[in-house]
Formats: sequence, structure tokens, C-alpha cells
Amino acid sequence: MRKATLLPELRIYHLFRAKEGPSPGGGSYQVARRENGNSIPESTNRNCDRPDQEWNKKGSNQRPTKQIEMKALSLLSGGLDSILATKIIQNQGIEVEGVSFTSPFFTADRAMEAADSLGILFHTEDIANEILSLLKSPPHGFGKGANPCIDCHIVMVKRAAALMPKIKASFLITGEVLGERPKSQNRWALGVVEEESGWGNYLLRPLTAKNLAPTLPETKGWVNREKLLGIKGRSRRPQLKLASELGIKKFPTPAGGCLLTDPIFSQKLKDLLLRGKINRNEIELLRVGRHFRLGKNSRLIVGRNEKENKSLLELTTPDDFRLQVVSFQGPISLLRGEIDDNTLLKAASITCRYSDAPRDGATVVCYRVSGKEKKCLQVLPLEDEELGLLRTGRNV
Repeated sequence: MRKATLLPELRIYHLFRAKEGPSPGGGSYQVARRENGNSIPESTNRNCDRPDQEWNKKGSNQRPTKQIEMKALSLLSGGLDSILATKIIQNQGIEVEGVSFTSPFFTADRAMEAADSLGILFHTEDIANEILSLLKSPPHGFGKGANPCIDCHIVMVKRAAALMPKIKASFLITGEVLGERPKSQNRWALGVVEEESGWGNYLLRPLTAKNLAPTLPETKGWVNREKLLGIKGRSRRPQLKLASELGIKKFPTPAGGCLLTDPIFSQKLKDLLLRGKINRNEIELLRVGRHFRLGKNSRLIVGRNEKENKSLLELTTPDDFRLQVVSFQGPISLLRGEIDDNTLLKAASITCRYSDAPRDGATVVCYRVSGKEKKCLQVLPLEDEELGLLRTGRNV
């Protein structure tokens, strides 16, 4: 196997209360929650047959002298496909651990729930820096939104492969299905991930394996290829039927999970990318409030509720302007970028528009920068027609 670099600060979870129960690979084991590098519980009474044997070096005709403990690492999204892929490998008597990834655009929450239901150890990896770097110019482009799915999958496979030596796993599995997603799961895209990750021969896709060339786990006999599937296309019927057969009743819908596929969020992000500014703080701001482009290098974010107002206060940097209506209930607004008098007046008018102030009269809006003395303006609410021209991500 290709040597992989181990990653620092590995987070690992065991998702059970202490108890005794049957393990996926046979036998019994004691399980308890483990986190942040603590020891992993050892399995006991593991006497199931493994698909790979270490043969005596004196000759291939001799019987096996040692049984190899086979283990797979499953890239869990938390969706039905990755759950089924994991279950198929478990049913071949192979131990499986799960890994999922976090960034400002997606969490590992659904994957953690899936690992819990599957009874497997679970790891999380933060790939925020890699994704933020990809967004500037993804080598294989975007999907319908701002989602660089192919390049993101390459990153995930590389990071999962780097984890394999740490947990003594022999190969990777995913829930991908040929033709299920036109951009990222066509034959060409799957091949790109295999080649550019450098781990294609160790990357098994149990749901669609019979549509693809055999991988090392299949040719070496670690898994039984005949027990893998040949699902392809966008229909969900085969997966739903298999879930019923395997007794899997709880799983999330296929849609959702990644903000980069959300049309509204994608518009906001692409607007930001055009200005060449992207960091964690900027990304977190995209998740909050109504966004308005007031100039080439200035934008306004208006809170929609108390929770978002609080988030805006937490995300404020020293150079940001904070605006708020004085005598009426209303939002907190954050103004960022190159600010002149006209920009400030327009920001105050928008803030006034989303308050309880009357539409037919002037209202006082105050602003402050980094703890400096508060100043106030008297403005009229901005008209809806102009609001629609300035807003990014959604019509008024």
C-alpha cells in the first residue's frame, strides 16, 4: 500500500454507552464513548472468517498460518448510500470504521448518527482550509452552485487514506453510484478521483462495483466481488429496496447537507469570490442575514432576528460599521469594506427599511466603528425597488 502521512489532532468518537453486544464482524465486544485520542476499546472473541489470509512463505500450497484482521474505512456522508455501502462490507465479516469531514459549508452530524446506527467507530477531519483554497479556482470546476464536488472528493479520499495506517485499515469504501449525479458521479469523474487522489486501487464502491473495474480489495480476495452490487443511474428504487431487506428504516433524504449546493448561498459566495476576499469570517457572515452589495468593495448584512443580530455582533471586526435604529425595534446591520458618506447613508436607509419605523417619515439611525464614539444619521427608508437591485442571493 502507498505510504500515507498521518494527520495531527485526529478526533475519534465511539458512539455507544458501555454495554455488551454483537459486533458487526462477529463475536462480542465492550463499547464506550471515546474522544480526542483516548484508547479504542479492543474487540474480544473475534472468530469470524476474514477474506484475506497470510500464507506461509515456504510455498503457496501450505495452509494459512496466520489470520489477517481485515478492516475498511468508510467515507460516511450520513445518507442512505454510504450507510448501505458500509452495511454490505460489514455483512462480509469485515470490520468497518467511519470517517466524515467538516468545513464552514457542511458538518459531520448526519454521519455521526449513521455511525451510531451502524455500530462503528467514527472519526472527523476538518478540511476547511483545503475547501477554501479550492473555491478560488477549482481545477475541475463547479457544479450548479458553488460546489467543487470532484475536487472536494479528491481531498476527502486523500485525507481518509492518510488515516488508514493510523487505524490499520486496508482499503476505503464510499457510497457513490455510477450515474447518480451527472457532474460528480459519471464514469469520467469517478476515474478522476481515483487517479488524482492516488488511491484509486484501494477505493471500493460496493453499490456500483460491478459497473467498474475490480479494485485491489476485490482482486486480492479481501472482499467477495460477487456479493457487491451493480446499481447505476438516478433511480432510488434499488437502494430503497436494499434498505428494506437490510432492515434500515431511518435515513435522511438525499438532498441537502452542503451549503455550496444551495442556490441562494452560492450566489452570495460567488459575489464574494469576485472580490477576491475569502476567509472563515467572511464565510460565516454568508450564513447570516440579508446581504446587499453597496459598492464594488462594500457590502451590508442586515440581521433578520435576534439570533442573527447576536451573530453579527460576534462576527464584527475592528473596521466594520454597526448600525441600528434608535427609537424603534429593528435589526443590527454590519457594514464592511470601503465606506464613504453615500455608502453609509444607503446602509442606514436599508437598516431603517427593515425596522418598525414608519415608511413615510425620517428616522434616526446610529452607527459605531470599533468602540469609537457613536454617531447618528436621519434617513428615510429605502424603496423596495432599489432594495431589489442591491440585494445578493434573493429578491426582496
